[in-house]
Amino acid sequence: MARVKKAPDVPTDRLDEMLARLKLSGIRDQLDNLLDEAARANLSARETLTLLCEREIARKDHRRIEMALKLAHFPAVKELAGFDFEAQPSIDPKQIRDLAASRWIASLAKAHAEKRLDEKLLGFSKAKLLIVDELGYLPLEPDAAHLFFQLVSRRYETGAMLITSNRSVAEWGTVFADPVVATAILDRLLHHSHVLTIRGDSYRLRAKRKSGLIKAPPAGDGAPVGSASLRPVTGGAHIQPRS
Repeated sequence: MARVKKAPDVPTDRLDEMLARLKLSGIRDQLDNLLDEAARANLSARETLTLLCEREIARKDHRRIEMALKLAHFPAVKELAGFDFEAQPSIDPKQIRDLAASRWIASLAKAHAEKRLDEKLLGFSKAKLLIVDELGYLPLEPDAAHLFFQLVSRRYETGAMLITSNRSVAEWGTVFADPVVATAILDRLLHHSHVLTIRGDSYRLRAKRKSGLIKAPPAGDGAPVGSASLRPVTGGAHIQPRS
């Protein structure tokens, strides 16, 4: 197999300029280290190019995730690796990890590539995964039920949704102040979905109980803390319980 041959040196400024123009910042910023790594591994020209491309893709993926997290304005960033499954025996760790693999979102991309989606959705509808956190925590505006129904209808079987709520689905008629619209919303959300229920204390309450700041409830009083999360097979929604 042919190995990398020494080529005439290209001025560093010129190479940096070309890499910047091609928006290959991952390669540009790590070029010397990457070439040293390729030389130590005695890589061929094709293998070296593969290494450069892999690192560039990794850099872009990392920056894309960082940007998405900033745009999402999450109050805190928590990872599944830090979740205490033993504290929540009501859920199946294997199911959660399978959902976290996001293979179901890849199925949406495949459907789009095969031109099975009739229209290109705008705004929230464009997102591969739309997260609605703490549904029902604050009072909703008078028209919220109808607006939310329109959003769910636009994404139904075309875009994934993940919804967290401390209110059970049986209470959604009260949450939306319209039982008829709530039923129509749930009819679409619960189709092609996974509903996960977490029972018992949240992490915060459990910590306070351990510290003695609050007393444990009497036996049998363990009401559900979180309700559901809906995960689509071809779209729909995914209701994720609160921890």
